[in-house]
Amino acid sequence: MTKRDAVFPANRHALYEAHGYSPAIRSGDLLFVSGQVGSRPDGTPEPDFEKQVRLAFENLKATLAAAGSTFDDIVDVTSFHTDPENQFGTIMTVKQEVFSEKPYPNWTAVGVTWLSGFDFEIKVIARIPAER
Repeated sequence: MTKRDAVFPANRHALYEAHGYSPAIRSGDLLFVSGQVGSRPDGTPEPDFEKQVRLAFENLKATLAAAGSTFDDIVDVTSFHTDPENQFGTIMTVKQEVFSEKPYPNWTAVGVTWLSGFDFEIKVIARIPAER
């Protein structure tokens, strides 16, 4: 079996080391990205919900970029929400900015009761393009 090929965004290694997981794993031409949250550089949650969602997407963008991928390479999305009914409008606004053109990735949204101090988390599977 091939060893896991971890992908780290710039300047975030310490946060992942502290919690014992990789931000993403490359396997062939696929990238499996761990849940990304709206964490500030020190790992604390952004308190404003819309800013937290936007920061989660920025953290996701940085992780994708570290593997040579972009939002256009995402094929599967799973998002986690602590209050879906009240948060969905904000999330959809940001989602439509990020994924503005068809075809959209498939998406599963899950309501949860706890995200370690966060209110939104997004994990994806993306392609790693051979060339751009």
